[in-house]
Amino acid sequence: MLEPIFEADFEPCSYGFRPKRRAQEAIAEIHHFGTQGYRMVLDADVEAASDNLSHVAVMGRVRARVKDKRVLALVKAFLKAGIFTEAGGYEDTMAGTPQGGILSPLLFNIALAVLDEHMTAPWAEGGTMSTQYKRRARRRNGLPNWRYVRYADDFVVLLDGSRQGAEAAREEIAGVLAPLGLRLSGAKTRVVSMSEWFAFLGFRIQWRRKKGTNQWHVYTFIDQRPIKSLKVKIRALTPRTSQQDLGYVLTRLNQVTHGWASYFRHAVAKSTFSMLDNFTWRRVIRMLSRRHHWRWKDVRRQYTTPQGRWLPIHAGEVNLRRIAAISVTRYRYRGSDIPKPSPWTAGQPA
Repeated sequence: MLEPIFEADFEPCSYGFRPKRRAQEAIAEIHHFGTQGYRMVLDADVEAASDNLSHVAVMGRVRARVKDKRVLALVKAFLKAGIFTEAGGYEDTMAGTPQGGILSPLLFNIALAVLDEHMTAPWAEGGTMSTQYKRRARRRNGLPNWRYVRYADDFVVLLDGSRQGAEAAREEIAGVLAPLGLRLSGAKTRVVSMSEWFAFLGFRIQWRRKKGTNQWHVYTFIDQRPIKSLKVKIRALTPRTSQQDLGYVLTRLNQVTHGWASYFRHAVAKSTFSMLDNFTWRRVIRMLSRRHHWRWKDVRRQYTTPQGRWLPIHAGEVNLRRIAAISVTRYRYRGSDIPKPSPWTAGQPA
């Protein structure tokens, strides 16, 4: 009920927990703007966002759009629901949204819409960055132009100016977040050139020279953290002394690796996929060798044809599927073409 009302107001720069939007859209937008010259990056993260969000600020935003007192009372009760402690006690929640709550992502987007509106206002009609002439005038005067992309509590500001301009934007954003009870994380927020790379939503984005040429492009790679996380899951499914049914293990491996690869298939990922295929194959063979007391010649006898061609590891009709077989393609940037599902009129109270 609440989502279509507020979807009419949300800015297109926000991608987290919204219908018909996904993380790949945010990465494609960063790639697009980086190619256009916005390559000084404020890589920001809101510290303990779900714990510190001001209830007063959230309810103020909700009241501006929703006039039904029963709905307002329900939202307020959700925010004030409280938590049970590990000791069995009960504590009131004076700030923040319940983690995992069905309303929490929407309420967080409603609150952070203040920042979205602030960062996109210069690009609105009549704004200081609304025309190419105005943007060029800002650059002549040493002022940066920027683009802004947010996914939940992670966001980046892409600037065509200097590091000093990015630091100034950081202070400006901190001022916008303060009334919401939020602040930027000192450990996770940094200013970096895109040529140095930065990580966002599991991807590593970098402006770099194409091998063998003098041409520079924005590349999207897979960051090391999700690779390490996937390896941990594969190791957990294939311990050396495991006696789990092989069919179950292969099914779970296929689910975990292919779900992961489907998310990252729009990055420069082919070599990473091949490496993970080899890693998974070695883990399963190691487990089976221990279980059946195989040597290498036994492995070859079991999983090669008489002509010496390797067969996939299998159990009945279940094969260990290679993620390198997944096609790797660039995600098409849609920008303002992403449809809004809301039938509501922006700004009109409901």
